Amino acid sequence: MLKIILPTIMLLPVALLSPQKFLWINTTAHSLIIATLSLQWILPSYYPYKNLTQWSGIDQTSAPLMVLSCWLLPLMILASQNHLQHEPPARKRIFTATLIMIQPFIILAFSTTELTLFYISFEATLIPTLILITRWGNQPERLSAGIYLLFYTLISSLPLLVAILHLHTQTGTLHLTMLALNPPLPPTNPWTNLLSSMALLTAFMVKAPLYGLHLWLPKAHVEAPIAGSMLLAALLLKLGGYGIMRITVLTGPVPDTLLYPFLALALWGALMTSSICLRQTDLKSLIAYSSVSHMGLVIAACMIQTHWSFSGAMILMISHGLTSSMLFCLANTNYERTHSRILLLARGLQPLLPLMATWWLLANLTNMALPPTTNLMAELTIMIALFNWSPLTILMTGAATFLTASYTLFMFATTQRGPLPTHITHMQNSTTREHLLMTLHIIPLLLLILKPSLIS
Repeated sequence: MLKIILPTIMLLPVALLSPQKFLWINTTAHSLIIATLSLQWILPSYYPYKNLTQWSGIDQTSAPLMVLSCWLLPLMILASQNHLQHEPPARKRIFTATLIMIQPFIILAFSTTELTLFYISFEATLIPTLILITRWGNQPERLSAGIYLLFYTLISSLPLLVAILHLHTQTGTLHLTMLALNPPLPPTNPWTNLLSSMALLTAFMVKAPLYGLHLWLPKAHVEAPIAGSMLLAALLLKLGGYGIMRITVLTGPVPDTLLYPFLALALWGALMTSSICLRQTDLKSLIAYSSVSHMGLVIAACMIQTHWSFSGAMILMISHGLTSSMLFCLANTNYERTHSRILLLARGLQPLLPLMATWWLLANLTNMALPPTTNLMAELTIMIALFNWSPLTILMTGAATFLTASYTLFMFATTQRGPLPTHITHMQNSTTREHLLMTLHIIPLLLLILKPSLIS
């Protein structure tokens, strides 16, 4: 554990003290070495927890997510280079330092075995994200996006804190390994169980975002810089799904009065946000809404608590993290060239950037779960688990997958095909850095097809 966390913390002095011309090389190389080292975590083991210390341990649920978070840090640094080009050196350093600060908190949140520490690190990721959005966003609306993000997550996380303290007074411990051993005491009042389960789940539902509580997400995505978008889509949404998986296992079966509304909202949300995507004019907003629809499936799977559904939710979280991050990078390369996120003003780019069109095609095919990608495996697993739970869910999930395919094809067709807008007179070529960025996104996705058991 420490051999990853300490080098990650030591990235801060690297970012702040490197000579100016070596700033990008040093931070990217250092973080790539950390990412390579972290790959040892996903080795399958027979123990319920590996590297178990007093506060942190790695098991089959957290290992893939921790590797994903280590893997994405160098990619975020790579993606941000162009838009920080004209910033003064001090601001470049502060930006990379902000990105690096989030990393130890995310690793802690995924690896901690103690609920108070989990809560602290879960909330601590909010501050650097807020700084990224409100300081480095593109438009004046970034302040309202920051306020949305702050209040949605804070209002929902107060009940979580109260519920964690209540759990502590009941059981006398908040250690996950201990809580798994002693079942929660039968409540004196049936309402206690219901309210505590609801309080425990709401914070994660907002973070994941559940449809209805999702309004902060497209707003934050549209205003955030590219690193902020990658961070939100690939890691911070996964904290929600991970939290639900951890908490539901502890509290026993979710009461039906909670299960039905959450499940219905998640599946209905997957359907609604997919249809919203068909009407989007803004490229970043479209990808953000597609994240909401994918995470709806994850929430639905986590709520029914079977082995299959947990496995499917895990695979979907990892595949979606890489895919949506790649889509945001592609949208950003378009934005840096055309200075517009409106689909009509940035269309028909295939003749100008033919290699980028290949990356667009690959990213879109994984997004709509083409066989043999892990996305397909995840969606099928989740659908089978849901169908097994109630055959009626096939209507919602089937319609949602159909709509996912349609908006993905719509996005690909509008950005790549059609007449070139008349205002585009010259276009900067795609750079090696961008192709490297896309390659580092797609390689894990393609390699996981060969051995999906690593993340299930």
